[in-house]
Amino acid sequence: MHLYAYDAGQCDPKKCTAKKLARFGLIASVNVLRKIPYNTILLVPIAEKTLSPADRESANSITVFDCSWNKIAAFEATLRKMKRKKRALPFLIAANPVNYGKPFILGSVEAFAAALFILGEHEQSQHILGKFKWGTEFLRLNEELLLAYAKAKDGSEVIEMQKMFMDVGTKKAKKT
Repeated sequence: MHLYAYDAGQCDPKKCTAKKLARFGLIASVNVLRKIPYNTILLVPIAEKTLSPADRESANSITVFDCSWNKIAAFEATLRKMKRKKRALPFLIAANPVNYGKPFILGSVEAFAAALFILGEHEQSQHILGKFKWGTEFLRLNEELLLAYAKAKDGSEVIEMQKMFMDVGTKKAKKT
């Protein structure tokens, strides 16, 4: 699976996982929106549909929108107009040092790895995470979730699983 990152130029180059993946030649960096491949899955948190294994059939690449979580709203109108297959990732927990333990706030490599895993590209998912000391921790934290999402037949089934996982997490938090 080909991997691309749209670089909005907002990351600290020393902490940016997309830049590190590009340095290793594992992804291509794109800094002009129109250069995002047309037949790609564009991972953005504002997408109306969630990623599922059913998306594998119609795309040959994944593109992450690499920008600050605090500034994604500035791109919302532009992203909505783009004629690409936009997908959001389901409930997952970050393992990166900046957002460890936070749900949904994934770094670019975590987004790539999760998408690859859900789409059945487990080896590629593990390979890109292997470039980071904490990469295996992402898989450990999210193993049950990723395995379940990867078995879903479509996005609506992924959403049902997500609700179940989030409900279980809420119940556990209330007990402690």
